[in-house]
Amino acid sequence: MNYRTLGRSGAVVSAQALGTMTFGAEADEVASHAILDAYVAGGGNFIDTADVYTAGTSEEIIGRWIASHPTEARQIVLATKGRFPMGQGPNDLGTSRRHLRDALDASLRRLGVDHIDLYQLHAWDAITPLDETLRFLDDAVTAGKIGYYGFSNFTGWQLTKAVHLAQRHGWSLPVTLQPQYNLLVRGIEHEIVPAALDAGIGLLPRSPLGGGWLSGKYRRDESPTGSTRLGEDPTRGMEAWEKRNAEERTWQVIDAVSTVADEHEATPSQVSLAWLSAQPAVTSVILGVRTLEQLRDNMSADSLELSADQLDRLTAASEPEMEDYPYGSAGVQQRHRKLAGGR
Repeated sequence: MNYRTLGRSGAVVSAQALGTMTFGAEADEVASHAILDAYVAGGGNFIDTADVYTAGTSEEIIGRWIASHPTEARQIVLATKGRFPMGQGPNDLGTSRRHLRDALDASLRRLGVDHIDLYQLHAWDAITPLDETLRFLDDAVTAGKIGYYGFSNFTGWQLTKAVHLAQRHGWSLPVTLQPQYNLLVRGIEHEIVPAALDAGIGLLPRSPLGGGWLSGKYRRDESPTGSTRLGEDPTRGMEAWEKRNAEERTWQVIDAVSTVADEHEATPSQVSLAWLSAQPAVTSVILGVRTLEQLRDNMSADSLELSADQLDRLTAASEPEMEDYPYGSAGVQQRHRKLAGGR
């Protein structure tokens, strides 16, 4: 397993993180603990969860694993999130000091720890003033309840505003951002990736296989069936079958991934993960698995080295469509200039 620093911090994490949204939902406790055992045995040390995952059950499953594995747990960098509803009341969600205080304490109890290494805001809150949220996070760092903090699902301007506000007040700075990012979803490269690079923020890409699309399991115009996420729910979220199947770019990307996979005698999943891990600002790719077989296949991507030509081919095949301005070629030209001057 390769290791990298957690964004601009000095904490060291594996280049693949274990996402646990499946724990308590698609994987029961026995299966979840087996996945944790295999992940740690393979060199992984970075576990990501959230209070809202299965209404707290994911954190509880991880907490019982930590309690039964004290030696291994000492090496774990533990991350969780708060922001989404954990009750029906008006203060049972958001990033107010009121809610985050309760959410953090509840996560600590469910996980059975007195300290969380990385506490993340699960999404932007348009109601709570950002200085209130950041001051709470700084206080939590000072109190020793969290080591670092980061964000999830923030846009570029939101990330930049948070960084500069924290700097202005002398508060602890964020270290990570968790966005959706994969060969099929590359829109974050327009603003979010540059903002992260500018601030020294490490990206923790979630949904790295596009909800299973990049694993090679689906076929053009063949509606998925069986025990896959889209087989069980073809209308599932942003990766819904009908919309993506109708886009020629989807199959262009999948064909390119399959070609490179054949060149390495690897799986499409491994190639997709290897491409993502090689992108600028990426700290650790979050693996979202529900079986040991998926975990072992995904973890093998850490040792897969793609050539510059293969990376370029995958990048070209997955180039997102856009208008000329501000992110197309015309807009890009306006943001650069020749060092020697002239037209």
